Order: sequence, then C-alpha cells, then structure tokens
Amino acid sequence: MKRTQLYAAIAVVLLAAAFWFGWPKLKEEIAYIRGLQAYVYGFPLVLMDVTNGVLTATPKSGQYSAPINQFMRVRTFVNPDFDNVVRISRNSLWSVAVLDLDREPMVLSFPDTKGRYFVMQAMNMWTDDFASVGTRTGNTGGGSFLIAGPKWNGAAPPDVKETFRSSTRYAWVLVQMAASGPQDFPAIHALQDALAVTPLSAWGKSYTPPDNVPVDPAVDTTATPYDQVRLMDAGHFFKRLAMAMKDNPPYPADAPMIGKLKKLGIEPGQDFDISRLDPAVARGLNHVPQKVWDIFESAPQQTNAQKTNGWLLFLKLGKYGTDYNTRALVAWLGLGAATADDVIYPTAYMDGDGRPLWGDSAYVMHFEKGQIFPSHSGVWSISPYRENFYVRNSIDRYAISGTMPLTYNSDGSLDMYIQAESPGPDKESNWLPCPPSGPFNISIRVYQPDQAMLDGRTKNGVVVEFGTYKIPPIRKMR
Repeated sequence: MKRTQLYAAIAVVLLAAAFWFGWPKLKEEIAYIRGLQAYVYGFPLVLMDVTNGVLTATPKSGQYSAPINQFMRVRTFVNPDFDNVVRISRNSLWSVAVLDLDREPMVLSFPDTKGRYFVMQAMNMWTDDFASVGTRTGNTGGGSFLIAGPKWNGAAPPDVKETFRSSTRYAWVLVQMAASGPQDFPAIHALQDALAVTPLSAWGKSYTPPDNVPVDPAVDTTATPYDQVRLMDAGHFFKRLAMAMKDNPPYPADAPMIGKLKKLGIEPGQDFDISRLDPAVARGLNHVPQKVWDIFESAPQQTNAQKTNGWLLFLKLGKYGTDYNTRALVAWLGLGAATADDVIYPTAYMDGDGRPLWGDSAYVMHFEKGQIFPSHSGVWSISPYRENFYVRNSIDRYAISGTMPLTYNSDGSLDMYIQAESPGPDKESNWLPCPPSGPFNISIRVYQPDQAMLDGRTKNGVVVEFGTYKIPPIRKMR
C-alpha cells in the first residue's frame, strides 16, 4: 500500500470512529494513547527528580541523605526498612552523591581500595550511565575524575585522570564496596571517608563541604519517592515532567516523542495545567497513571519464559537509547541499575514451573558443584522482596551471598531454602527467609559477570533463552 493510500485508510477509520462514538470520545482515546507513551517516556525522570529532593533534604551529610554535591555514606548493610530507593542491595556498603552541575563541574576523588572490589557508576537523570570506574576498569589505585554538565566547555586540571560528561544538569554517583560482613565495615568506613566531591573552583584549595545547607520546605519527606510518584494524578505528573525537562533535556533522538508530548501541552520548562486542556483530552490523560502502574506490576510475570527457568534478565541496562519501555520498567523495578558488564540482576516472580512465588510455600534452588554464578569478581547475592522492598524477618537475613558460611552437600552441590519458616537447624545456614504470606519475588546480583552469563539469546535486550550458563529454577517443595 502506498503512503497516500495508508493515510486515506487511516482517515476513513478515524471518521468512522468519530461518527459512531463522537469527536469528544475520539479525542479522549487519542489523548489516552499518547498519554501512555508520554508517561512511560517521562517516568524515570520524574522518579529521579522526586528521589533527588528526598535524598538531599538535609542540612548535612548523613547515612541515608546528604546535601547536593556531598556523599551520603551508608555505614552498614542497608536497613531493611530503608525505602527511599527501591530494591537496593545488601552485599556492599553504599556511598551516594547527587550532583548539581549547573554552575561548574565537580571533581570526584576516591582512594586506593587495596584490592577490595568496588564499582562507581555515574548516571544522568534519564537513568543512563555515562561513567563506570572500579575494579573491572582497573581503577583500584585511587585518583580523581571530573564530572561536567551540559553547559561546561573548559579544560580539566592536569591531575584529573579523566573527564566524564553528563547530558543533564543533575547526576547521581553511586559507589558500592563489597563487604563480606560486619568484620569488613571498619576498613570500608576508612575508604568511604576518603571519598570526596569538590567543586572545580575549589580544586587544589582547602575545601570543607558545608554542614548547614538550607532545606527546601516544599520537599515531602513523609512519603517515599516511589509512593509519591505512584499517587500522582496525571496533572501533577506531567507538570513535574515538563519542569524537570528544563534542566535535564531530552536527547536529540527523542524528538519524535517530544513532538507527541507537545500535542498534549507538555513542553520542556513550560508550565503544564491540565485544567486548561480540552475536557476530552484531560479525561484521556487522567486514565493514564493507574494503567501504567498496572502494566509495571504485571510486566515481570508476563515476560518470564520457560526457557529461562522463570528468570527475567535484562542485559540492556544503563544505556537505553529510545527503548523507553525497558528504561521505565527498570526504573520501577530497580532504580539506579548499572550496566550489565558491571552487574546483572536476574529476577524471578515465578517458580520454574511458571507458578507465582507465594510466601506460604517452601522452595529450593539447587546448584550443581561449581555452578554458582560465574563471575570475574566472585561477588554475588540473592535477596527476596515484596513488590520492590525488603520485609523484616526473624533472623534479620535479607540475602544469601558467596561470603556466608554455607553448607554444601557431600557431592559439592548446594541447596538454598527459600521459605518463611526455618527449614530446620541443619539447613538454616542456607535459609533465605521470604515474606510470610502473599506474592514475593527474588533478585540475584552478580558483579562483573562472566561471559557465560551474558551469552544467552535476547529479544529487545531481555534474555529469552539461556546460553552457556543456566540459572537454576526455583522449585516448590510444598
């Protein structure tokens, strides 16, 4: 069919729909479809924007918050009640800085880690990673790096190793340092204390970060960023998106999507007021937020495939291009994901037989001898979640990792028991407590995975058939 014929056919369909349902209903449906695309496109940016506000709403640096351009330093494994960032790991100690690169670049300095495995990632507000430094890249000896925003055109100091560029005004720096347990914490604390963010104008001078930074009273710190975005109606969501795009501009490749947003009255840096829209358009947009969240919640179950033993594994992480669907789902599922060469995050919502994981059941994962997550780092963990958060349990255990004193079978194989109640004293070393009722899910983290974990057959960046290494299924015992 020629293009003119196609346009003519579309026009006939639209005219027929308008005749049968009326122009207002047609406008509403068109706005609804465009609104779904716009919400998915903008979701990572809005969630990042809200999270930035909450994490930096403090006058001085602490364990779970810090002012802009300062590190927060988590001194223990993350508290299971911490819920300002979804699905955060418990095999490392975290240090996180939210950067404002509008006025000038920031110099990030880190120490010699003395062989301890670590990864530092930097990501822009669209959740794309633009820097990775750490053990994998051979940067364990310490040094300084410049992180610049989109406006800067200067020259880096000669003692800076490398310059990284963020396409957005704001950026995140996330540093993970592997810890076997509390015995490692003092050594990691010394490394965390040596991390520093220095404005370029203060580089080479004596500089102490301020500890009396004014806090924006408009920031809501009573609700998690996740819940704040989940509860936003269409008017508030798209208003926030429009304003966030002013400092955090879309990519040139996003031009077609920006055109669609403009048709809905959503433009970077321009106020969006849903009450000024055509009532039919507003009705269409008002149906969007709940629908997208329903899609988020159902998508992981729908994408599981029998060929992957029930595991959902994204390999397109941290560099999404125009794959807005994957970018949004990963932000909802695990905001701040690193690229797959640094970390992979296989996640299961179902057991190996395709049944939803349920808290009142008991499960086992069986690993043959020498078949536990091949990686160059040897750092891995398995954690349970309800939705995207931990649930407290009686033994305060939220992960099983390779550094734990696990009990192996006589043939060298390993069984891990996933259930709410103890599997018995002889098996408790390998027990991963799950929530006591209702649906739950499991995430694995493998740092610097071996190629055997990355060579599966993929579709749209999702593994649909395992390659050399196959993650064993979660099997229901009762």
